[in-house]
Amino acid sequence: MAAPEAWRARSCWFCEVAAATTMEATSREAAPAKSSASGPSAPPALFELCGRAVSAHMGVLESGVWALPGPILQSILPLLNIYYLERIEETALKKGLSTQAIWRRLWDELMKTRPSSLESVTCWRAKFMEAFFSHVLRGTIDVSSDRRLCDQRFSPLLHSSRHVRQLTICNMLQGATELVAEPNRRVLETLASSLHTLKFRHLLFSDVAAQQSLRQLLHQLIHHGAVSQVSLYSWPVPESALFILILTMSAGFWQPGPGGPPCRLCGEASRGRAPSRDEGSLLLGSRRPRRDAAERCAAALMASRRKSEAKQTARAAPATRVTRRSTQESLTAGGTDSKREPLPPATSHEAPGTKRPPSAPATTSSASASSSTSSSKRAPASSAPQPKPLKRFKRAAGKKGARTRQGCGAESEDLYDFVFIVAGEKEDGEEMEIGEVACGALDGSDPSCLGLPALEASQRFRSISTLELFTVPLSTEAALTLCHLLSSWVSLESLTLSYNGLGSNIFRLLDSLRALSVQAGCRLRALHLSDLFSPLPILELTRAIVRALPLLRVLSIRVDHPSQRDNPAVPGNAGPPSNVIGDEEIPENCLEQLEMGFPRGAQPAPLLCSVLKASGSLQQLSLDSATFASPQDFGLVLQTLKEYNLTLKRLSFHDMNLADCQSEVLFLLQNLTLQEITFSFCRLFEKRPAQFLPEMVAAMKGNSTLKGLRLPGNRLGNAGLLALADVFSEDSSSSLCQLDISSNCIKPDGLLEFAKRLERWGRGAFGHLRLFQNWLDQDAVTAREAIRRLRATCHVVSDSWDSSQAFADYVSTM
Repeated sequence: MAAPEAWRARSCWFCEVAAATTMEATSREAAPAKSSASGPSAPPALFELCGRAVSAHMGVLESGVWALPGPILQSILPLLNIYYLERIEETALKKGLSTQAIWRRLWDELMKTRPSSLESVTCWRAKFMEAFFSHVLRGTIDVSSDRRLCDQRFSPLLHSSRHVRQLTICNMLQGATELVAEPNRRVLETLASSLHTLKFRHLLFSDVAAQQSLRQLLHQLIHHGAVSQVSLYSWPVPESALFILILTMSAGFWQPGPGGPPCRLCGEASRGRAPSRDEGSLLLGSRRPRRDAAERCAAALMASRRKSEAKQTARAAPATRVTRRSTQESLTAGGTDSKREPLPPATSHEAPGTKRPPSAPATTSSASASSSTSSSKRAPASSAPQPKPLKRFKRAAGKKGARTRQGCGAESEDLYDFVFIVAGEKEDGEEMEIGEVACGALDGSDPSCLGLPALEASQRFRSISTLELFTVPLSTEAALTLCHLLSSWVSLESLTLSYNGLGSNIFRLLDSLRALSVQAGCRLRALHLSDLFSPLPILELTRAIVRALPLLRVLSIRVDHPSQRDNPAVPGNAGPPSNVIGDEEIPENCLEQLEMGFPRGAQPAPLLCSVLKASGSLQQLSLDSATFASPQDFGLVLQTLKEYNLTLKRLSFHDMNLADCQSEVLFLLQNLTLQEITFSFCRLFEKRPAQFLPEMVAAMKGNSTLKGLRLPGNRLGNAGLLALADVFSEDSSSSLCQLDISSNCIKPDGLLEFAKRLERWGRGAFGHLRLFQNWLDQDAVTAREAIRRLRATCHVVSDSWDSSQAFADYVSTM
């Protein structure tokens, strides 16, 4: 009897609150109703008035609300602000209630953006709180503008930080200074345990204070935190000092900047102990390279940059204090003090920051940590904007140019100065970077000696496992630093280099990857490489990568334009180093997934076959825009797949002219090991469609292992679609369950007849059918009827595409 009595007592308490609230609300709304010219408005319902009162007094009534019965609590949930709605989540789940619909409505009303159709949102609460954290950090949302976002008892940053899995830093490093400020210590500690991915987008030139804040932020989130992935996007003119700082910190190197505060976590772990000379020698490994002229030259550059950074730090100290003071005032305005946030009645959901002591220095080989963070100590003041990766600006003429060159800590932020610095650059007689000199001096030398100074004073901490660089042009200095770090980055599991303008630095990248592969504990298993140009033909580059990384599991490589070596007539065409390519056989590797995007021009089939022969574990192969000299060469590739790649399950061809390779296509469809085949925009039915379609259908009817067939962009038409329907007939042994016929000039009447044939044969549900970008808008009624019938047989995915955009295709198929 205790449970019913408790329930009755809570219901009585709720009714008392409701009665009091109703009287108060009725008296407040009576006056406006009398003065309204349009007549009195309908008063709120009693339950809604009660819910509003409970929501406004949750600080006192929270424990009682948590104990309410499920039906009453379900009606109160939409009236709570985001802080109490988040805190009550666990209790609601125990009572069988879900808040996902409420968080989705909050997203639509407050964020006002529609998620991508490709994104599958599993938890709207986490998605909303993560976006809310980013908006508050950047100052792009006013929490006082909506009662659902404003509560004096909570800190918006602290309360939402536990849900942040991905954080993006943009432009002038906005948010870095705020996060490392003392009032946000608990926020940063929570982020250190919850954050997994750190992204940088559209970075601009930053001052010394912002870089110092970023240094502290990366140290806590990577070295003492759980960040495992760092991605950089769209940085057309990278600032060398900032880029090298991000790289070296991501690789696990740490050295406090000049004048920066000591790390509290490092002090707790090592009591402020500075690394000794012996530690530095351990970081460098037993085969520490001898300092040659190029390295001494680079070391001199680093020393000059350190002195410049120290001077600018001293000058920027007053401005830094003003910035931090204004930051603290802005974050504590409105009473959102992190120390005042109440704990839930039962348990606290605050995740304490994890504190990890610095790991012991690793005793790696000569390619080890000697790279490093001395590079990260370079101030942006000495790195002028670099519109061309391998050149730096000459000293601009006149007083303004000299002042900009010597002290651009403040000048670099001025767009006016930046424009005229770029405009004042001259092509003739430009100075070379020190890194370029070192590059020339080190050609053919050991990869561990790349002209970079040693890091005797740096400590080694945990590093990230995934590094992604998208559209970030790499200067010689940046490429040397990246290659030097990669040679000992044993924790790296996935590397993505997309449109970085590597050029001849691709050979140093191969050397560093080769040095990394022989390191004990090397974890690199995925490499994604794409660029506009490559000094090596794509197949030779693929062979070199597979030889350098025999344990690689995933390789994705794309080159948009042919290299000079593809055209022997180009004068002055120097070949690659002898240790990069060779005629010897490729040793057996562990590749499971290979994706290749080819430039224009015929590709040598024997080179591709040599890669396939060495990849006996291959399960997925994708060829994009591949062109062969003859159908016989394409048949040679397919025959190699059949003989050497017995585990191949998925095969994809995109943007390839297979109109003359119909016999080879039939050979593929008869392969009893493949489970999924894709012919995307391959012009399959351009020639002899009346003869080829029945042969294709007959091959598919006899294949019981093929599960998926994707034929987008092949101009199948109504006749081809009706021919494919025979694959699902009663005398077929096909087990096809996924069919993609997007962009195939299919009309509503043909689709309706296809649906009727499936119904007549009664095959039942066969999986997914994709119908994107077909001419279904020509007869909307017939199209709806066809899709209705198809949905009884399979899951249909379609769109409302305007077929008038495909007028050229229509004319070509008349």
